Amino acid sequence: MITPVIMAGGSGTRLWPLSRAGHPKQFLALKGDKTMLQQTVERLADLPTSGSITICNEEHRFFVAEQLREIDALGKIILEPVGRNTAPAIALAALAERENDPLLLILAADHVIGDQTAFTEAIMKAVPLAEAGKLVTFGISPTEPYTGYGYIETSASIADAYEVSSFKEKPDADTAAQYVAEGSYYWNSGMFLFKATTVLAELKAHRPDIFAACERAIAGISADLDFMRIDAEAFALCPDDSIDYAVMEKTNDSVVVPMDAGWNDIGTWSSLWDVTEKDDNGNAVSGDVMLLDTKKSLVRADDKFVALIGIEDVVVISTKDVVLVANKERVQDAKVVATKLKASGRYEADHHREVYRPWGKYDSVDQGTGYQVKRITVKPGAKLSLQMHNHRAEHWVVVAGTARVTNGPETFLLYENQSTYIPKGVVHSLENSGEVPLEIIEIQSGSYLGEDDIVRLADKYGRA
Repeated sequence: MITPVIMAGGSGTRLWPLSRAGHPKQFLALKGDKTMLQQTVERLADLPTSGSITICNEEHRFFVAEQLREIDALGKIILEPVGRNTAPAIALAALAERENDPLLLILAADHVIGDQTAFTEAIMKAVPLAEAGKLVTFGISPTEPYTGYGYIETSASIADAYEVSSFKEKPDADTAAQYVAEGSYYWNSGMFLFKATTVLAELKAHRPDIFAACERAIAGISADLDFMRIDAEAFALCPDDSIDYAVMEKTNDSVVVPMDAGWNDIGTWSSLWDVTEKDDNGNAVSGDVMLLDTKKSLVRADDKFVALIGIEDVVVISTKDVVLVANKERVQDAKVVATKLKASGRYEADHHREVYRPWGKYDSVDQGTGYQVKRITVKPGAKLSLQMHNHRAEHWVVVAGTARVTNGPETFLLYENQSTYIPKGVVHSLENSGEVPLEIIEIQSGSYLGEDDIVRLADKYGRA
């Protein structure tokens, strides 16, 4: 059996402003109705798999659990207290499964596969090689001399694969053209298949420091709700390295299986345009958009009407709090904008105006000196933490659903158009015990309105 290991870390800042550190691209529905994480899991349907393992960081754990639960594929979720690249993440999964020693299929949660049949066929061709002790990577047949991917140089053929001669960093345009012309190079997809004990033996041989740190971290593993927590202190001491550098470039047993499955890692807005259905003028459009004399452009409007007139080869992304307009040849610089915003302390670098929580979400619809207005949505059966604030008071107005409110010593129900006032320093909580989403308007007032002015006294989701 194959155990899928889904790598769900990363911030995807080249797809800013839609993808941000607080809500990165793997948890967004960029192509289709399902998120990229959900699509990654669902494309495994034709493979002989056991339960999956998802590796993610602490901040995104509730995204992962909720999205996997929506498609009935929760599996195991291992939390990384800090990011340490792909080699330690894979080591954690392999150590957790060492006793059963399955084949581990390593997948990124943010790739697009256009041809699921070809994807499945390539994986199945790799199975006997991995069972024989090979470390299999999957090479994408290049369609152009692209400079945004690393390349794999191949040599002699072996069964349905090729021996790996070398791994190449992202090349310049001339070198990429040379690789494609030679015909023995593939794009490095970052997907792998190998036995758990095989990759651990190679890691121990070539990077014993990473192996030892991960072994110490996994020894302290414990369950927490839907998640598996490792020893944070031990893992923090683990070196940072990719599986390519730590193992694949050093082993004598790496092979590459070609895959021609319409693969794309959606690394930039232009790559999303490449894989999105277009109109007769080459425009890929999502949302409330009107185009006049506009060609070969990507336009996404999430919250407002957007009109383009007489424009070509542009990307326009409109979210609730940011509008990005870029030439399609410069979209990779969205990451530069995000970096500069982060350096200047701007909220938009990492977070959206609409923020998701394990109980639902809130949207900061207005704010000014001494006040803030939020629209809060609470999922059926969900409950905000029992909490208090030192610097602000709150007024709640129910606009849809029924709220069970704790306000100081009292607990009571509020219905549509009813409200309650919570003074500063009073312990309170909000629960949706109904079967439809609860919508309230929260009006905050006070000298300080930051999210860190929350003193949690009890929380069903295990948050501090």
